[in-house]
Amino acid sequence: MALSSAILPLFAADPAADMAAIRSILKAAFDRPDAPLAVEPVTVGTSHAVAGWRQGARGGRALLREHGGTWSVVLCSGDPLRHEAGLVEAGVPADEARMLASGIASAEAKLDDETRGLLSTFEGTVNMTAHPHSPHHP
Repeated sequence: MALSSAILPLFAADPAADMAAIRSILKAAFDRPDAPLAVEPVTVGTSHAVAGWRQGARGGRALLREHGGTWSVVLCSGDPLRHEAGLVEAGVPADEARMLASGIASAEAKLDDETRGLLSTFEGTVNMTAHPHSPHHP
């Protein structure tokens, strides 16, 4: 069953452009010919977004931050990025974290069980801003 990506424009000015930029940055950084990256769902707030991703039998979530019209990956994790507390711990302002967590829950509820389960397979947290090859949208 083909699933369409969901973007919940909680505060985003241009949801279609944000979705395209977020998908592009994640695919440019992590897509491989032998393991294509699927990105869904994408939930966008004012200056942060959470994108679910799957690659082969693994998956997780990426936290992205927008600054000056450019999205960049802040960190990759799993279930902590579903919850307000995990988002706040990652640096998302509390009000935005609350709205993102609600949007993520709604978006992920539309996924099938297998897809939703893959998003939880990423263990730990990888800080991408400290990584020398941190992907940034051009």
